Amino acid sequence: MATEKTILTAPEEPVGTIAEDAVTTTDTQSVTPAAEEAADVEAKDDTMNDSFADEEAALAADEAGLDIGDETDEEESAPAAGDDLSGLDEKELVALFAAKIESEPVQTLRPVVEAIKIAFYKQHRALVESQKRAFIEAGGSEESFTPTADPEEQRFKELFAVYREARDKHIAELEASKEENLKIKLQIIEELKELINSDETMNTTFTRFRELQTKWKETGLVPQQNVKDLWETYNLHVENFYNFIKINKELRDLDLKKNYEAKLSLCEQAEELALETQVVEAFRKLQKLHDQWRETGPVALEFKESLWERFKEASSRINKRHQEHFESLKAEQMKNLALKQELCEKTEALVARPMLTRKDWNKASEELLEIQKVWKTIGFAPKKDNNRIYERFRSACDRFFDLKRDFYAGVKSEMEHNLAIKNELCAAAEALATSEDWKHATDELIALQAKWKQTGPVARRHSDVVWKRFRAACDKFFERKAEHFSHIDTEHDENLRLKQALLEEMKAADVKAGGFEAIKEFQRRWSQIGFVPIKQKDALQKEYKAVVDAMFSTLRSSERDRSMNRFKERVSNMKSGGQLRSEREKLYNKVRQMEQDIALLENNIGFFSKSKNAEALIADVREKIERTKRDMAELIEKVKLIDAEENKNK
Repeated sequence: MATEKTILTAPEEPVGTIAEDAVTTTDTQSVTPAAEEAADVEAKDDTMNDSFADEEAALAADEAGLDIGDETDEEESAPAAGDDLSGLDEKELVALFAAKIESEPVQTLRPVVEAIKIAFYKQHRALVESQKRAFIEAGGSEESFTPTADPEEQRFKELFAVYREARDKHIAELEASKEENLKIKLQIIEELKELINSDETMNTTFTRFRELQTKWKETGLVPQQNVKDLWETYNLHVENFYNFIKINKELRDLDLKKNYEAKLSLCEQAEELALETQVVEAFRKLQKLHDQWRETGPVALEFKESLWERFKEASSRINKRHQEHFESLKAEQMKNLALKQELCEKTEALVARPMLTRKDWNKASEELLEIQKVWKTIGFAPKKDNNRIYERFRSACDRFFDLKRDFYAGVKSEMEHNLAIKNELCAAAEALATSEDWKHATDELIALQAKWKQTGPVARRHSDVVWKRFRAACDKFFERKAEHFSHIDTEHDENLRLKQALLEEMKAADVKAGGFEAIKEFQRRWSQIGFVPIKQKDALQKEYKAVVDAMFSTLRSSERDRSMNRFKERVSNMKSGGQLRSEREKLYNKVRQMEQDIALLENNIGFFSKSKNAEALIADVREKIERTKRDMAELIEKVKLIDAEENKNK
């Protein structure tokens, strides 16, 4: 058989087949992907930006004036929000917010309010972005876009104002209560002073002393800045009372013993807290133990120092662990800040890089996507830096996408120019379609096809139409030429008959008996048969591919069935449950390993894309992934067989 190049230069040969194949190759390689790339760029950019919805939502809420402020002591100890809010829309989130305000104490609401706020502004931001896309697609400019007022956002802000007002009121009442408690405790101290100079009987004086102690314990918190001095003053006067008032020794000893037992219990509780795994929770509980220690009266002098040293030692261990925890947390956050600064620098360098082609932008986009993926794996930076570093990163990403959209706006202009050229090529091909100067027209059409291939892409909405027009003109000429040279098609007809006969033989063949070598032999015989008439070419090739695929499928299925039957027999011969469980564990471990192998291979594709032989490497990796997936599916089926056998034996 003659080669394609030989056929193209011989006017007596049917060049229609070759020329049409050349046009098909041109269209597939140079038109559709580039056109789709230009048309889809904004959608891809939006997808990349959507990776940071939580951080964007937090910023959007702060920009809307919904910052709650610093946590109070009560709010720090409030339980974390446990509701899953991911499936709720704006209206449902507003309803949940209203219900929480109505039914729960304001001092416990902060965690759930933060969670609802983030979830709401994720929904709200998605709505605004959707409106913006529709506005731009309708012909509007991004700069002139104004989002439609969202009634749910207004309702959310109103509820937030109610929550914040209630919270501020509670905090104010709490502070006022602390001030009042301070006054009460100062008065108790004054009364303690007076007890020393009292003229009443000892029993009456001691009873009053007990009443003042009880009142002190029952009085609530005071402002933090007064706690230390107040307790020291109170403790001093309690000691004075015991030291200077001549009370009944038996009564005094009983009181000192009671205080000793209380402080001993506090020491034991502090030592238990030193073993607590939740460091922050242990520290909070320790503060309460210290409050109780302050409120407990004195003990006998021989126990005073040893008890305090024991309590202080346990407290020191807890405080040290607490300090180490926050130092570790701070170090981790500083490390996260450094990593995020590095990613910001990489993104800013990416923005500054000169990019002149679609290939440059595609490569840069992939790099930025990887940077964003890494960003998402890094935890929070220190609170004072977290928003600032994210705004820097977001600003660099936004700048990149703005520049990319500007580039593709230029590509759009280039596509319009390419469309004009391709319309001219269509007109030239249509003029040649009725020519009977077979040699000249063939050469001209081949030249037009080459120019078509050299011409860049057009917009997707025009790509199919202009291509079909050009293809129709070429087809018309080559079909006329094929008909004109039909007398030389005898060989093609004979080839058609031979291939059809071979197909029937392949369909009837017992592929299980012959194996893969039989399939290879059929493929060799098929390739040795020459060209067939152009009209039957596609259908025949499609049928051949279907038959070969079916043969391979049958052979693989047969091999798999034999393997599964052998395994079923092996499982049925396992007498003990221990053997079954051991076999299942071994298979399950293989499945887990295969899952890890697949994840690693998929991750490697990103690295191979930067290699010189990227396409070959990636194709090899994808083949390994598919092969591993097939093997894993077979192992899973074997695990199910073992499970069925175990259930049957129960």
